[in-house]
Amino acid sequence: MPQPPPQYLLARRESRRSKRRRRRRIEAAFSLLLVLTAAGVVAVLQLRGARAIAHRRVALVERPRVRPRPPARGPAVITPAIAARISRLAGYGLPVYCGGPHGNAVALTFDDGPGPYTYLALRKLSRAHEHATFFVVGRSIDHYPRWLPRELKVAAIGDHTYTHPYLPALSKAEITSQIERTAERIVEDSGQTALLFRPPYGGRNAVVDAAAKRLGMLEILWSVDSRDSLGANWAAIIANVEAGLHPGAIILMHENRGQTIRALTTILPYMHAHHVRSVSIPELLASDPPTLAQLRAGGRGCGTGRVGLTGS
Repeated sequence: MPQPPPQYLLARRESRRSKRRRRRRIEAAFSLLLVLTAAGVVAVLQLRGARAIAHRRVALVERPRVRPRPPARGPAVITPAIAARISRLAGYGLPVYCGGPHGNAVALTFDDGPGPYTYLALRKLSRAHEHATFFVVGRSIDHYPRWLPRELKVAAIGDHTYTHPYLPALSKAEITSQIERTAERIVEDSGQTALLFRPPYGGRNAVVDAAAKRLGMLEILWSVDSRDSLGANWAAIIANVEAGLHPGAIILMHENRGQTIRALTTILPYMHAHHVRSVSIPELLASDPPTLAQLRAGGRGCGTGRVGLTGS
């Protein structure tokens, strides 16, 4: 078979080399274009992200904080008349252990929240159409933010200090700080001004009483202890609460205990069956406040006649 002339072979080889060089240049240009396109996309995304973060930061700095509006009516509403009554009682510098001995109202109170059981307590109270008072801890508000507006739908809110210490062991400045810091958190989280205060463990002395009076807050204790914080089981909690359903009673419970939530399943229907209603502390003070003689008598000034059991 005849071979092609050498000139032809050289031309063909040169043509192939030229095609390979041209293909490599095209591939290199295409690769460079891909790299530049990817870099451009990343730069645009980073710029947009930086702008979004800057806008959010400016909004956080410049936009005023929107606070929840208080309910138009309900257990948390403090009318001028109720505020005046609370202020008058706070002016005595004496704690309230109970309301007056008339009517069929008691005040269920829950300490130490908000917490993991708060929604269950609120659900049970709401379904039973009952009101209560929640004495909240400042650091718990930090851990469970935005729960106070939900509590306001069925309850009033009181101050239970920031870290739940035994106040008589603290200095005057520390006592004031504990109360004030939580009062500020209550306003920030709910838009409500705290007018009620309960010392942890019921620990009080003249310094604690004076601090509450100086801050314009009414100190609220209790006449009935469910003993849930002492380890009572749900049956004992029920027995303790039912035994204390007397006119104007203020009942101490804790919302952060599962046994207490379980006990409510029995306590609330029992109250309905015996024509007993639970009201918030402001509602109790509006309808049947304690007398000065009751305040001076402390816990001894609270009645013992059981509510509703002798009436209709």
